Amino acid sequence: MDNSVYQNPLITRYASKDMAENFSDEKRFKLWRKLWIALAESEMELGLNIKKSQINEMKKYAEDINFELAEKFEREVRHDVMAHVKAFGEQAASAMPIIHLGATSCYVDCNSELIIIYDALNIIKAKLVNVIDKLSAFAIKYKGLPTLGFTHLQPAQLTTVGKRATLWLQDLIMDYNSLENLIASFKLRGVKGTTGTQASFMELFNGDENKVKELENKVVQKLGFDKVYGVTGQTYPRKFDYNVLCVLSQIAQSAYKFSNDVRILQNMKEVEEPFEKSQIGSSAMAYKRNPMRSERMGSLARFVISLPMNSAITAGTQWFERTLDDSANRRIVNAQAFLALDGILNIYMNVCENLVVYEKVIAKHINAELPFMATENIMMECVKAGGNRQELHEKIRVLSMEAGKNVKVEGKDNNLIELIKACDDFSPVHGKLDDILNADKFIGRAPSQVEEFINSEVKPVLTANAALLGQKGSVNI
Repeated sequence: MDNSVYQNPLITRYASKDMAENFSDEKRFKLWRKLWIALAESEMELGLNIKKSQINEMKKYAEDINFELAEKFEREVRHDVMAHVKAFGEQAASAMPIIHLGATSCYVDCNSELIIIYDALNIIKAKLVNVIDKLSAFAIKYKGLPTLGFTHLQPAQLTTVGKRATLWLQDLIMDYNSLENLIASFKLRGVKGTTGTQASFMELFNGDENKVKELENKVVQKLGFDKVYGVTGQTYPRKFDYNVLCVLSQIAQSAYKFSNDVRILQNMKEVEEPFEKSQIGSSAMAYKRNPMRSERMGSLARFVISLPMNSAITAGTQWFERTLDDSANRRIVNAQAFLALDGILNIYMNVCENLVVYEKVIAKHINAELPFMATENIMMECVKAGGNRQELHEKIRVLSMEAGKNVKVEGKDNNLIELIKACDDFSPVHGKLDDILNADKFIGRAPSQVEEFINSEVKPVLTANAALLGQKGSVNI
């Protein structure tokens, strides 16, 4: 690494090797050559004066890119596609006259970009289903463990640790569905010519529209796809980039919510992300165990969430058939969105498979709040034994205020149950308080909801993607 110049941290710190390679120049330029071969071969099959030996020579150098020569040509002509046409032609000399025949730069640029995005979406999909798999196992394991629920970040009725995890899971299932829809509707730009009219190919095939349409079908099929945009300008619709960024943003939003919840739970010492033996939480405070994984998830997620607006502006400012002010912007935005989300999901997997749950701390927090939540149950039991509901309500209100003062003003434990035990008006329940205060009675259908949700909505996703499972999360640095 050259430490004297800026290095993109998405490459050096966060994204996986697979995702970094997916957006590499090597992959992009190899795709260009694959596209030129598919075009020339299809043109030959449809009767143009192209020899099989020319195609074979192109195929010979399909993977052998002379980068230095291409860079030299680009400095001369200031055009990346033509520089690579010339560099390819220097190797496949017999094919030089027919490379890029009838095509515009966006034939290779747009179609290769779309294929790179398609492959990136599938990398994201694999990691997303692995997060879902690990989180669903966590939800099942803790489906019945009572914990304080929170609304407005204030203690509310009980839920379970597993039920809370299904809220994270449900977000991810929604994201998965959006991602699947995007992949299922994926299209290439195809073979459209300079302004999308296919005029150059009409010229090559002497006005034979059927051959021009067949040419496009052949090329797209050779590339492994079956759908193509019906109409384009010079580029594929930039609104597609916006749709992609929106789906990536949705996944980032889900990860952000999860990371924030974990950070708060770690502050409460109820749940903790993994912390390695030699890991340092603070340079000054040696005792600290900072949630650096969750914080990093949130930091990267914030970046990804911000990006759809950029693509929206690009899509909205494409004048007529296209302008080039999209190019430099998209080189940065599209790649970095995927690289950042890739890093997020790597961490998400790592945290999910190593989450630590401190059950006794959770129970302690429940015991501090449950007496207040149980007052209605206590009161009803006393009414059943002949008590006056209104009088009991007033007495328990006064005792609750006294217990609240003991907690907030005196800094002591919640003593409401002791106060109730000392009050004769509540004598009918004195022998039942342990049963009434059983936390399992305050979690409703949470365990069943976890099982039902996993079985009905999560397992079908995992079954459909069984071949993708088994990935492990990692934190590079």
